[in-house]
Amino acid sequence: MGVPATTTMGESESPRSPEAKLGMQVEDLWDVQEPQLSPTEKLNACFESVPVSAFPPAPPNQVIEIKSDTSLAEAVKILSQHKILSAPVVDVDAPEDASWIDRYIGIVEFAGIVVWILHQSEPPSPRTPTSPSSATAIAAAANGLKGLDIAGLELGSDFAATTAGSFFEALTSSEFYKNTQVRDISGSFRWAPFLALQTSNSFLTMLLLLSKYKMKSVPVVDLGDGKIDNVITQSAVIHMLAECAGLQWFESWGTKKLSELGLPMMTADHIVKVYEDEPVLQAFKLMRKKRVGGVPVIEKGGSRAVGNISLRDVQFLLTAPEIYHDYRSITAKNFLTAVEKYLETHHEVYPMLSTMVTCKKDHTIKDLILMLDSEKIHRVYVVDDDGNLEGVITLRDIISRLVHEPRGYFGDFFDGVLPLPQNSRV
Repeated sequence: MGVPATTTMGESESPRSPEAKLGMQVEDLWDVQEPQLSPTEKLNACFESVPVSAFPPAPPNQVIEIKSDTSLAEAVKILSQHKILSAPVVDVDAPEDASWIDRYIGIVEFAGIVVWILHQSEPPSPRTPTSPSSATAIAAAANGLKGLDIAGLELGSDFAATTAGSFFEALTSSEFYKNTQVRDISGSFRWAPFLALQTSNSFLTMLLLLSKYKMKSVPVVDLGDGKIDNVITQSAVIHMLAECAGLQWFESWGTKKLSELGLPMMTADHIVKVYEDEPVLQAFKLMRKKRVGGVPVIEKGGSRAVGNISLRDVQFLLTAPEIYHDYRSITAKNFLTAVEKYLETHHEVYPMLSTMVTCKKDHTIKDLILMLDSEKIHRVYVVDDDGNLEGVITLRDIISRLVHEPRGYFGDFFDGVLPLPQNSRV
């Protein structure tokens, strides 16, 4: 798929969006920076001068909270209805006068729910702290899952290889799934600590959290009422950058070729991939283990990519389990086929599963930003002139090339935030 034509914004044009207005703010700051500063240092200084409160608000339906006593089934329904992958969890037992940092116990993510469900039969790691309530829930969950004796399914280390197409249909109708609460899975797998910005924090802090510190979204808290005021995602930042095409500060950085900026960071031999006849659960387990957000699906016995599965596709295991029940097993190929058919039937607009969006090393970062924004995707694969895979570039890679972390920048910013459990992020 080719790169879309670039767009520019002349100086005489009025800003066409809140993101473009923000870009003009950065432009004004850019013009007054010390001339001896490098372009990167200039950008850092500009973004350090813009408060995160200036970022355009997310759609209201994306700034939501999930109560800690919500069931897994209801949490999945909420995330799916709002078309988001994660949400902060508010502690229903927190006292009324609790500070905002004590009101939230973490962030629950779609994939976290699936991964937690699939690992209940495995012995808990001695390094993972487990609260008494969580331990009780885990024991009940393991028993509940083992009761789902579908086609002789045995839970264990090769669970992903034996999951029948009817498994998730039975799982999502089970009492275990309906009764286990969100707080019962806190501290495990993809459960993330609640780390938020205050409205007075800078753009630079936000950009570093979304890139170097691998957060996919950052809640912004208004200290006045102690509640979440905004949620800023990697995708929203890329959209802002796309709206700034034509501005001097953006063009000085955006016209550089990918190779000039050291992209792709992940080369062909490091790309995590699955073959079309492998279980789709293997794809999601690999994403968790290797800490990546998507994998290409490779044809059986070949090297050609026939599709792409990303972290957000995990929702289809829980929200539409009936689409697999005719399959003996949910392979990567069966998963792609079933989801595409489901989307066609329901006339849903969704980023492509079967098409690999590609670019080349001599494309500019601007080309890539406009492509990612227009296609609403999170990664682009880099290919050579013959179509061979050379690497992959993600939203995070691009943001990481926009700014750098000054020495000692965060200071005690992370104090009081629990460290992530091992293997907790993708």
